[in-house]
Amino acid sequence: MKILALDSSAKACSVAITDDNRILGSFFINTALTHSQTLVPMIDSLLKNTNTDLKEIDRIAVSAGPGSFTGVRIGVSAVKGIAMPSDIPCVSVSTLEAMPYNVIERDAVVCAVMDARCGQVYNALFDVIDGNVTRLCDDRALSIEELGKELKTFRKKIVLVGDGAELCYNSFKEFSVDISLAFESQRYQNAVGVAMAAGEKEIISASELMPSYLRLPQAERELKKKTEGKQ
Repeated sequence: MKILALDSSAKACSVAITDDNRILGSFFINTALTHSQTLVPMIDSLLKNTNTDLKEIDRIAVSAGPGSFTGVRIGVSAVKGIAMPSDIPCVSVSTLEAMPYNVIERDAVVCAVMDARCGQVYNALFDVIDGNVTRLCDDRALSIEELGKELKTFRKKIVLVGDGAELCYNSFKEFSVDISLAFESQRYQNAVGVAMAAGEKEIISASELMPSYLRLPQAERELKKKTEGKQ
């Protein structure tokens, strides 16, 4: 089964094509260019360089959130635009759930963290044993302090991955638990992980594909505060 996967949930942007979990090709960039400039050209180039016709793609998977509101929207919109004309099945993948596949060779609790600003992170925990990933909690937004208190209770190696990993590591490294930071090459959100996570998930139509933000955008949160303050 050939899967075209996309991730544009944060500063890094990536695309990948896998065939039954064999990586046919992947592109990853971590620049200041906006995803609206880079994502579609990366997809076109990857299809060309892997000699893959879009008609050969069985599913298109995307990290549908959490993450940057703009980045997630760009990724989801790109998939809709590609999938709808040819009615290609889609798969919605949690950005956090894709991250453990970056360090699939490690037997550890994988703590996937994305910087959500304002002292918070988007987070989920996964147990990785012998290449198998088991989710330990739902995706959530919580404070770095709250996450630290929870990690102190673990008695197993913990590996931090994601664009919030270094931020958390600097806060947690003095803990009396075994916490390590994933290598730079394995740390960030990656479309390869999206493809790996998508394999067993339910397929949906392009019209059903929607972003998953976990919390309201900042503008909506500020408006809600003002509205509640007037009541």
